[in-house]
Amino acid sequence: MKIHCLGTAGYHPNDSRQTSCYYLPDSGIALDAGTGAYRLPQFLTGSSLDILLSHAHLDHTVGLTFLLDMLANHPLDRIQIWGESDKLDAVRDHLFHSLIFPARLEASWNPIDDSAEFAIGETRVSWRRQDHPGGSVAYRLEWPNGKRLVYSTDTTGDTSPEYITWSRHADLLMHECYFRNEAAEWAQTTGHSWTDRVAEIARLNTPKKLLLTHINPLESASDPVESDLIQQQIKAETLIAEDGMTMEF
Repeated sequence: MKIHCLGTAGYHPNDSRQTSCYYLPDSGIALDAGTGAYRLPQFLTGSSLDILLSHAHLDHTVGLTFLLDMLANHPLDRIQIWGESDKLDAVRDHLFHSLIFPARLEASWNPIDDSAEFAIGETRVSWRRQDHPGGSVAYRLEWPNGKRLVYSTDTTGDTSPEYITWSRHADLLMHECYFRNEAAEWAQTTGHSWTDRVAEIARLNTPKKLLLTHINPLESASDPVESDLIQQQIKAETLIAEDGMTMEF
């Protein structure tokens, strides 16, 4: 399996990172649609696109308005957008309000609230609610070949037995790591994760690979969250997501 990192920052873009968007070409699935979504056309495969929204904040949804350009140059038979019903309503009512974006997006809006699990082609998708202002969800994707991916962004992190059972042993755990340890208190206030929290989650989850996502755009260091502190505590290979990175798992 392969994943393209199209946008890896949280909150707002900077000179090297766009906001959250990841694309799985083997399944035609995008994880969130932040500003990094403008890069989707060069990676699209097939005739459909499914977008899993973790929540409705702009750094995860504004890229939906870029899809008109994409469709003009790469026509698709179907676009499906998945998420909690109140989040989908907020995006349609506000982001696509005629005074903000005066063009209609031809897409199917699919609420997930009544289904703990659903299918996108051969991909089985399940989800869990997370602690974040306004709420967010984590997704688990599973394929017939046995591969498993867990995407947990915009969360203070969950170490409950229920979450660990649900997310354990992923081939790839994508987990946000917005802050360093010294900002742990502020991370909890704003609904985000920090270095030691992610290390604890990964230690319990035992993924094969850990990809740190939703990076603070104000950070310019090559290791913005001191990932070496995480790597010291877990066996899984730990990588920091970067725009343009393609990863196999």
